[in-house]
Amino acid sequence: MYNFESSYRVRYADVDQMGFMYYGNYAKLFEIGRVEALRNLGVRYKDLEEGGIWMPVYENNSKYLEPAKYDELLTINCILKSLPKTRIVFETEILNESKKIIHKGLTTLVFIKSDTQKITLCPQIIIDKLSPFFSLNE
Repeated sequence: MYNFESSYRVRYADVDQMGFMYYGNYAKLFEIGRVEALRNLGVRYKDLEEGGIWMPVYENNSKYLEPAKYDELLTINCILKSLPKTRIVFETEILNESKKIIHKGLTTLVFIKSDTQKITLCPQIIIDKLSPFFSLNE
């Protein structure tokens, strides 16, 4: 299992009239989490795209437990529980400043060759970077 945490402070532009993060902004936090998790491994989306691999979102699920509030420093916990094949599944937990989980999500992306726009296998660089976090029999 691979797990990476990043932080995000809720900005005024993120909230509604009640001072709660607007529901549509959680997908943005999921993206921040997964981009930073891969960057931490030494894999940049930009490099993948320049190498001819796109990673569009296939599915995105959210569970709102409590609202994030204006000016709160959130922790975005991004988890990969299995090595990717043609899809990569990121589980995300968003924690408030008290370290309480206030939101859970699951985002599935697929790997697509940009020239053919056909699904392809996960790039070897991602497998190589993730493999140390998984046992051989996974």
